[in-house]
Amino acid sequence: MPGPALALYGAFLLLAFGWRTVVQLRTTGRTGFVGLSGSPTRPEWWGGVLFVVALAAGLLAPLLQLTGAVAPLEAADGTLAAVAGVTLVVAGSVLTLAAQREMGREWRIGVDAGERTTLVTGGPFARVRNPVFTAMAVVAAGLLALVPNVVALGGLLALLLAVQLQVRWAEEPYLARVHGSAYAAYAARAGRFVPGIGRRRPG
Repeated sequence: MPGPALALYGAFLLLAFGWRTVVQLRTTGRTGFVGLSGSPTRPEWWGGVLFVVALAAGLLAPLLQLTGAVAPLEAADGTLAAVAGVTLVVAGSVLTLAAQREMGREWRIGVDAGERTTLVTGGPFARVRNPVFTAMAVVAAGLLALVPNVVALGGLLALLLAVQLQVRWAEEPYLARVHGSAYAAYAARAGRFVPGIGRRRPG
């Protein structure tokens, strides 16, 4: 289903990045885009690069399948996969927007080491420290079900690696440094990407 996949993913990008940027600009006077952290010798820099690659793959996967440039993986193709794909993309999009809304003025893409933000622990953040990334992975998984090809698979894998690098090497060290014991206590009770998994030991 490359056509519906392209429409759904395009809507996701417009809402999660376009509309969110407009809201951020009106609220804070800033877009929220910080950019890449570190240098090409640092893991977090590659996390940012892979994040962009993953987003691009999400657009290319349905486009290339629609034009016949890439073929679907027949073993994964079918009605059940299509229904699951639509469900995952829609659910992931809604969860992404909900988590972004909970972040409010603190929403960022990237980390500015010299900036001090407020620690967000409410809503979906109460049980998961990175619900936006989790929701985006759900969207990418749904896209793979809709357009089961090597580009969509590569995009999902790139996203999973990107968020690991970004979270572990950029965001968590930043939050630990800025928020100290408050973040330590929060990280001890909330999972990294899913509830209960990836909690950090206090101290």
